[in-house]
Amino acid sequence: MAGLVAGKAPRKTPEAERASLLRAVKAFHTFAWFTIEACMVYVLYAGARGRTDSRVGVAAGVVTAETLVFAANGFHCPLTAVARELGDETGSVTDIYLPQWFARNLPGIHVPLILAAVLLHWRNHRAAGGASAVGSRRGQPGSSRSSCWSPRR
Repeated sequence: MAGLVAGKAPRKTPEAERASLLRAVKAFHTFAWFTIEACMVYVLYAGARGRTDSRVGVAAGVVTAETLVFAANGFHCPLTAVARELGDETGSVTDIYLPQWFARNLPGIHVPLILAAVLLHWRNHRAAGGASAVGSRRGQPGSSRSSCWSPRR
């Protein structure tokens, strides 16, 4: 990409190469978005099914990391600046591979889903006795309740 490299003057990137790089950035964004959304769906599904385990923790970590990166970047995708640098006037990384109405409303769609996931897993944690349940039947022989934080067997 254009810019200073080891003190050298910036070189002009040919238009065809810029267009190709822009398509690659948008394709990468679509792949990352799909991966994050798959994690979000899994967290919601597991929460609705009453399962909270280490796989949910990993998926929730992916969603949390994406949310923190998005928030730290002023609630804009960090790839927006890269898209602008490559010649997209709007800096949009979603306009080709996601429907415009969907791309424009992603934060508004995601926030309720994240809240729903948190509430579902909080419910699961409470149903399992919670971390502060003293004298609960968790882990005792003959008990049908087990910690929602333990790995699924």
